[in-house]
Amino acid sequence: MYRLAYRLTGNVHDAEDLTQEVFVRVFRSLSSYTPGTFEGWLHRITTNLFLDTARRKQRIRFEGLADDAAERLSGREPSPAQAWDDAHLEPDIQAALDALAPEFRAAVVLCDIEGLSYEEIAATLGVKLGTVRSRIHRGRAQLREALDHRAPRSPELPPTVSRGEEV
Repeated sequence: MYRLAYRLTGNVHDAEDLTQEVFVRVFRSLSSYTPGTFEGWLHRITTNLFLDTARRKQRIRFEGLADDAAERLSGREPSPAQAWDDAHLEPDIQAALDALAPEFRAAVVLCDIEGLSYEEIAATLGVKLGTVRSRIHRGRAQLREALDHRAPRSPELPPTVSRGEEV
């Protein structure tokens, strides 16, 4: 759960706050939990709390300017190396994720980092399948543009020399 919170928020402190809020929400809502996939329920709570927080921050920011997540998680435990990799993205990749709108970031993280299917993401976010596809497509396009500097470039090829010509 912390890993998802970290991927969504982009920093340790916000991820810790979000994780704590999730545990409080789970504790308060445990009596209303209907048997099903517990991990999916946690994903949905985590994603919804993240989106609520992001919307609240946007509303506060805009008001200031104007006026003055599924049903399953992978059942296997990650290796220590994978756990470290999962918790530490390269700074420019994390910055590119942070720059995405919260809706795009949630969809991309749930799909590409958490490995959920489009249907599971739709259930987690409470949106239609087409909306999930659109958000993932647009989020990936923005990531591709932001990370273009990391793309491999083909070196300039020397001009070809015809047979019989001297070099």
